[in-house]
Amino acid sequence: MLQLRKSEQRGRFQNEWLDSFHTFSFGSYYDPEFIQFGTLRVINQDIVAPDSGFGMHKHKDMEIFTYILSGVLEHKDSMGNKEQIKAGEVQIMSAGTGVMHSEYNPSKTESVELLQIWVLPGQLRIEPRYAQKLFDRNEKLNQLRLIISPDETNGSLKIIQKTWVYASLLEKNKEIQYQPQDGKKTWFHVGSGSVKVNDHVLNKGDSMAIMDGMKIQVTGQSEISDLILIEVNQ
Repeated sequence: MLQLRKSEQRGRFQNEWLDSFHTFSFGSYYDPEFIQFGTLRVINQDIVAPDSGFGMHKHKDMEIFTYILSGVLEHKDSMGNKEQIKAGEVQIMSAGTGVMHSEYNPSKTESVELLQIWVLPGQLRIEPRYAQKLFDRNEKLNQLRLIISPDETNGSLKIIQKTWVYASLLEKNKEIQYQPQDGKKTWFHVGSGSVKVNDHVLNKGDSMAIMDGMKIQVTGQSEISDLILIEVNQ
């Protein structure tokens, strides 16, 4: 079974420096039909204006990862990390017993666009941790690249949950096929571009739940599409 969620159906928050779209209930946005998807709790697609960002704030007991679609994001946290995350890079943080962090766009001229994704952890009150990695573009081009997993398979980043995250850069008219692992379901999100999934056209910000082990065929419709698949337990 496939369940389509169009970009315009998402919640939205705007102020002078942030334009944020919420796939699931978040902050003041509440939709009882889209609170979470298994252990997947948040997908926010954020556009942060130049020389702006989120000040220091606290998280605990959450697996949080950031996927940069364009631009550069600067991260600082109470663990002592100070890093810049560029387009194509992935950052993951276990908030565990509690961590303070900030996220800032250091550019004076360019916005940064990112996906911030939260997953409920498999263990509570663990020691906070941080990891970051650039996955080569060619590893994602017209194929699915595992970028996050519970056991760091194939150089993926570790998550404290039974969750597998794949990324792909799909060119026009190229195809990839995907079928969830047994007992798993998947949330498919179009970060940019446009694709056809079986008989459905999905554009930037659109997403789809893939359930009951259904196989999908994804065909690129624009020059390049940036795609994320998040596989969780049923």
